[in-house]
Order: sequence, then C-alpha cells, then structure tokens
Amino acid sequence: MGDPAGVGPEVIARAWSDERIHGWCRPVVIGHPEIMHRAVKLIGAEIDVVEISQPEGAAPKPSLMPCLKSVADSALETPPCQTDARGGQAAYDALVAAARLALAGRVRAIVTAPLNKAALWQAGHEYPGHTELLAELCGVRDFAMMLYLAPDEQVRGPAGLGVIHVTLHTALRRVFDQLSSDAILTKIRLADAAMRGLKQAAPRIGVCALNPHAGEEGLFGDEERRLIAPAVELARREGIDVDGPHPADTLLVRARAGEFDGVVAMYHDQGHIALKLLGFHRAVNITLGLPIVRTSVAHGTAFDLAWRGVADPSSMLEAVRVASLLAAGRVK
Repeated sequence: MGDPAGVGPEVIARAWSDERIHGWCRPVVIGHPEIMHRAVKLIGAEIDVVEISQPEGAAPKPSLMPCLKSVADSALETPPCQTDARGGQAAYDALVAAARLALAGRVRAIVTAPLNKAALWQAGHEYPGHTELLAELCGVRDFAMMLYLAPDEQVRGPAGLGVIHVTLHTALRRVFDQLSSDAILTKIRLADAAMRGLKQAAPRIGVCALNPHAGEEGLFGDEERRLIAPAVELARREGIDVDGPHPADTLLVRARAGEFDGVVAMYHDQGHIALKLLGFHRAVNITLGLPIVRTSVAHGTAFDLAWRGVADPSSMLEAVRVASLLAAGRVK
C-alpha cells in the first residue's frame, strides 16, 4: 500500500479499476482496508473493499478488492500529504508483510506503492529505501535497482531497456568511495540475468563511465581505467556481452536506439534522469538479486498530488504487468 499520506492508495485504486490487471494476475492489497476504502471513495469507483486474513482463496475482481490488513489502526490518523512517522510505520509494516508472504511462497510477486524515506526514518527504520530493506529481509548482499521501460516507439530494443545502478541511495560525494571493480562486476552480472529474465536471449550490456567524456584518457579522472574497465573485462571472460565504459550521455542515446538492452550506471541520477525522460509514467522499478519478484512504481509519494483525485496510475499498472511476467518466468 505504501505510505498512506501519499499517492499509493489512490494509484492502487485506479489501477484496480482497470480490468487488464485482473487478466494479468489475481491481485490482493496488503495494507489497511479503511485507507483503501477512502481511496476508492476519492476516485468515485464502485469497488467493495473486503478485509481478508490470508491471500489464499481471495477472489478479486474489478468490483471487489480483497485487502489483507497488515497495518495498525494508527495509520488511519496519518495526516495526508505530509511526512509523518505513522505513515512511515504503515509503509514498513505493509512491505514486511508482503515480503514474508512472498518468501513463504504464498504470493508469487509483490508490487509496492511508494514510501517516504524521511517518514520511514521518523518511524525508526533507518533504511535508504525499499530496495535495501527488501535485501535485508531476503538475506541477500548482491542486489540492485533496475529501472525498466518496455519496448515502444521510444525504446527500440526487443526486450525494452533496463538501467541498473552500481550505487544508489547515497550522497553524491560518497559515490567515489563506494565504487569498486567488484561492485561494478556484480551489477553487470545482475543486468545480464535481468534482461534474460525479460526474454532477451543474449542481452548486450553497456557500461557508463563515471567522469565526463569517459575521463578523456585520464584528464578528468582515472576511475574508468582503474575500476570500470577491469570489471568489464572480467565480465567478458564470463561470457557476458558487455561493452564500456562509454560516456553516459551518448551511451543512453545508443541504448534507446536498440544497440544495448541493459545499461549499468554508476550512480542514481546518471540512470534515473535519462530513463524517466524517456517514459516517466511507464517506467518500472525492479529489484534484482532477490529470491522473490518485486516491482514498484518509478515515482515517489507525490505529496503535492496526494488525495486530490488526480494521481496517474500508469506506472502502477505497468509494475503489475511486469511483475506478472517475471513471476510467470520463475515457474519451474
């Protein structure tokens, strides 16, 4: 459900009204039934929200929303459109409940609505975001965030375009200390595996440089020669079709045209800005390296739009669609 102060409940309600999701999967909401009832009322939809105690046996349909209550009633007092510890706690509780269901095999995938990182910290949960919290819950160390766009007139690759980040939710000044050849190699491997999971049999991976003009032969930095190029060479020896480091500004142009299926970016905004310019409302966040399927919307809580009845559910719809495809691919 995400943070109840944000757009999460509304985009879920709007997506629920779209009959396509009921063809993709059998959805169940993890959160608080009353908050979802408020969101349904906000958009004027004819959907009955029904509290359930377990996901098995739920019978969702466009007019009926099963909601597994995993959030305390204190969430009902969360003030809309602002940072509050009660909203952070509600988002945390819903996420933990969903992850545990997925780890137990009781749901096939989880799709998360946005949380507010400051509210999460106010509630005492000091994680940079969903990705790091899920990695801890799943007990994994090698993980990554991938922003993904399905193929269309903007993205010409046959499997779409995925952008994976070596560093993520950290201050820019700390990126240089967190980069290593090992970290870059891990993300190249995850990028290759992720694009194969999205039905690209032999994905081609491009790796971004860190510095302008890929360091210009060391004039603007030596990270390309010292850290990135060795990781690329090691990945090639493993049989991965990877090339780089390339200047980030031109690499993303080439990837959009279909030359690369996946791109490894060195830091958050290097990858996020480009992909969101290509398709902000269609982008999906996929967590790589987990033993479960997790996708998310590619936007935040949007307090400036929340509870006004104007939120766009496009990213939520696409996140559900991609999660359904990934879950189907995990069937042995």
